[in-house]
Amino acid sequence: MPRVGLTGEEVVASAAGLADEIGYPGVTMGVLADRLGVRTPSLYKHVGGLADVQHRLATLTMNEFGEVIRDAVQGKAGLDALAALLTAARAYVTAHPGRYMATIGAEFHGPDDPLLVAGTRVINSIAAVLRGYGVAEAEMNHAIRAIRCTMHGFAMLEASGGFQWDADPDQSFDWMIGFIDRGLRQAGD
Repeated sequence: MPRVGLTGEEVVASAAGLADEIGYPGVTMGVLADRLGVRTPSLYKHVGGLADVQHRLATLTMNEFGEVIRDAVQGKAGLDALAALLTAARAYVTAHPGRYMATIGAEFHGPDDPLLVAGTRVINSIAAVLRGYGVAEAEMNHAIRAIRCTMHGFAMLEASGGFQWDADPDQSFDWMIGFIDRGLRQAGD
């Protein structure tokens, strides 16, 4: 019997919290049911299984991530927009590493998939920052991928404890932003 008032959205929200607490791979239907105080079969009244939870979690995360990035870069251009973009991404990923992992390799299920819509908003925000540098449309896909790799790589290394030597990660982050800014200004010429 399903828990009174439990919804699919609550199941996914609980999965998001668990992913950040115990890591994305640890989120199973059994662990999720325990967290929600229901038996595992009861979850199937609200979600279609683990793959459905994972897809919905990726969508939730991409929506959150997109809003954070959009809000950070709005009204900014050039170095200010780049720094805001990278800083917002870093902050989100380090605060929510488990749920962010749900987005890695998540596949779209057609052109109306909410995950595709949310992901497109993220890409459009990155592209807007790059257009401010004069990046040509013919090079936009490459530039977006470079920025995504940089955002992802730095934030995931930091979130997983990958910066264990003496250098201050904040100084490295600021240096990285300056490095990318110089490259983008040169590419836009």
